[in-house]
Amino acid sequence: MKIAMVASEAAPYAKSGGLGDVMLGLPSELARIPDNQVCLFLPFYKRIKENPAYETELFAEFRVGLSWREQYAGLHRLKTKGRKKLPTVYFIDNEYYFGRDGLYGYLDDGERYAFFSKAVLDAMAVLQFYPDVIQSNDWQTAMVPVYLNAQYRGVFPYTKTVFTIHNIEYQGWANPDFFDNVLGLPESYRGIMDMTGGVNMMKGAIECADIVSTVSETYAQEIRYPYYAHGLDGILSGYWYKLVGITNGVDVSAFDPATDKALVQNYSIDDFKSGKAANKAAIQRELGLPERPEVPMLAMITRLAGHKGIDLLCYTARRLLALDVQLVVLGTGEQRFENFFRGLAAEYPNKVSAQLKFDVNLANRIYAGADVYLMPSKSEPCGLSQMNAMRYGTVPVVNATGGLKDTVPPVDAASQTGLGYTFQSYNGDDFWGAIDRCLGLYWHDPDGWDRLIRRDMSTDFSWKHPGEAYRALFHRLTG
Repeated sequence: MKIAMVASEAAPYAKSGGLGDVMLGLPSELARIPDNQVCLFLPFYKRIKENPAYETELFAEFRVGLSWREQYAGLHRLKTKGRKKLPTVYFIDNEYYFGRDGLYGYLDDGERYAFFSKAVLDAMAVLQFYPDVIQSNDWQTAMVPVYLNAQYRGVFPYTKTVFTIHNIEYQGWANPDFFDNVLGLPESYRGIMDMTGGVNMMKGAIECADIVSTVSETYAQEIRYPYYAHGLDGILSGYWYKLVGITNGVDVSAFDPATDKALVQNYSIDDFKSGKAANKAAIQRELGLPERPEVPMLAMITRLAGHKGIDLLCYTARRLLALDVQLVVLGTGEQRFENFFRGLAAEYPNKVSAQLKFDVNLANRIYAGADVYLMPSKSEPCGLSQMNAMRYGTVPVVNATGGLKDTVPPVDAASQTGLGYTFQSYNGDDFWGAIDRCLGLYWHDPDGWDRLIRRDMSTDFSWKHPGEAYRALFHRLTG
């Protein structure tokens, strides 16, 4: 099967969040399946072009029409050295749109990614690559299925499209004149792109794609309701028949306590007790906390944003710190939350460490040293941190929403099943109740705690199962 995957970012080339991790894992897994030919298309950002680690070759040059304007596009292919069964990576070059220091956050982002979406279709035509399926991701590539239906169906008569929503909050809104001034679509598509008087690119993709997928089974159900859908519930409810949820995997080679070079001592499921103890002592020393092996360390590694449930931790923090525990927070974000944790660390210097920065290696050391991982997100399309934590034998406490519900079945002490502790309604007291149950097992049933860690560490969170699910979806879609 010929598969084209289109995204605005992918690790390791350019990454700002979870989408980048997905676009590393999923294309690679699909490429490993026999008889699959997978191509990944990305913008040729400045940070990629100037990185000596990535050697590319110019494959083609062409012009892309975008309403009244015509722009240059260069098609570059990543050179690979003896690596087989990996996706072929192509970059779309345009210095005006992508020769910038950042990935996103520019006033012309809508125009930049409309250009990219259309340029990808032109690039496939130049390559004479006629995919069975094109998968595009989030609003930045939402115009791919729209342009395919509106202007490229003659070139790709049998190609099916899958549009994947990683976060429905960001939809690609634009002013109404964007339709004529930038998109240059036929008049018949004005209603498809229109939402409450403006242009909404995600809405256009939902209407035009053959399948709309999301990154967990529960999130696929949730986004049909106003609480989660950010205004698109009516559209998604109308297209419920093409909505599919497939839970993401994680890069099990990058998040592996047996090989992670950031740790002071590597460990596996066979020797996790000594390994976690050594890493706990090391992270306590590194963060300036008392070196106390018996004290449960609770950790949160996240963007300090409202939808991540930070307000629930703020609400329960002093009740939690009245107990004999330690709390570690790593991340940056909203000033009000940074100030709160900065003040909390000053108030409880022997119990709280607030690391208000982004540090991947430190994150892995915290995963390895912590006992409990807190993730009380208000909404979470999939979430990767809870799976990473379990890989390191750190027990998650999560709100049962989106992918958190799908990946963290609740602990049942009687049947000795489940992977973590969950709460069902978004409020601080329910969050506190889940923490209390978790610490109860830690303090009062050490053998049960060890069995829970073994269940967490033995669970397969790799891309194998999601890859098979996407393969089955693509085959079903193409008949």
